[in-house]
Amino acid sequence: MDVVVFGAGSLGTLVGGLLTREHAVTLVGRDPHVAAVREAGLRVGGAFDFDVAPDATTDGTGLCADLAVVTVKAFDTEAAARDLATGEFDAALSLQNGMGNEETLARRLDCPVLAGTATYGAVRSAPGTVECTGVGEVVVGAREGGRSPVAECVGDAFRAAAVETTVAEDAPRRLWEKLAVNAGINATTALARADNGALRSGTAREVAADAARETARVARAEGIDLSDDEAVAAVETVADATAANASSMRQDVDVGRRTEVDAINGYVVERASGHEVAVPVNRTLARLIRTWERENVREE
Repeated sequence: MDVVVFGAGSLGTLVGGLLTREHAVTLVGRDPHVAAVREAGLRVGGAFDFDVAPDATTDGTGLCADLAVVTVKAFDTEAAARDLATGEFDAALSLQNGMGNEETLARRLDCPVLAGTATYGAVRSAPGTVECTGVGEVVVGAREGGRSPVAECVGDAFRAAAVETTVAEDAPRRLWEKLAVNAGINATTALARADNGALRSGTAREVAADAARETARVARAEGIDLSDDEAVAAVETVADATAANASSMRQDVDVGRRTEVDAINGYVVERASGHEVAVPVNRTLARLIRTWERENVREE
């Protein structure tokens, strides 16, 4: 299968590297990372130990492939969709944080758009190098839910490259569960400047759990069957499994970069307003992160 991975950050580079073991992959990203991959190939370390040589480019326009895997930050989804729309793809798959990405892609692309989640841990440690900090799972499915032959095909392709993959018929619920995890973990660890393991006990654990419960309540108002206990359990599972990891939002804060808070805690607040569901913890977390961004992030 020909695959374009649009967004060669940490996760995108890892997924692209894993897929390159079996498929023809093009990474779309920025220099100096892209230049290093083009010159000397990609080194995948951490839980893995191999070298591959995917194609790499900084120009995401006019590309053609069987599949586009989108891994950009949520606030870059619209720009990615515009670039991808200049090419031709049989399918697209979002493996992004936050909500609303699939709809943004579907408005622009003339192909099926799948929803997905990925729990692989990844850190792009240097140009041309990515470390897998935890082997997880990729889940793919129709963004509306139900069975999808396209998702089955993508799942087969990922499994052929030895990527742990599940094809799910309940993608909307899985996206909301992931949102509950991100709402609980990301902003809390970013504000506390703590690794994910700090949420396993103490007051930070309660903040994360409350944010997850609020997310579950909004999900149920949206017609998604996600209980408070299930949302909190998902946060605890991820915090345990990634205890030594820094969340993506904490990584953004550590380097003074814009976060995805609008597509995570901000999304919970936005959707809650239409159902008159109280979400004070998510509202506070979103306000604090946005205040930090206003004081610390300088647009390029």
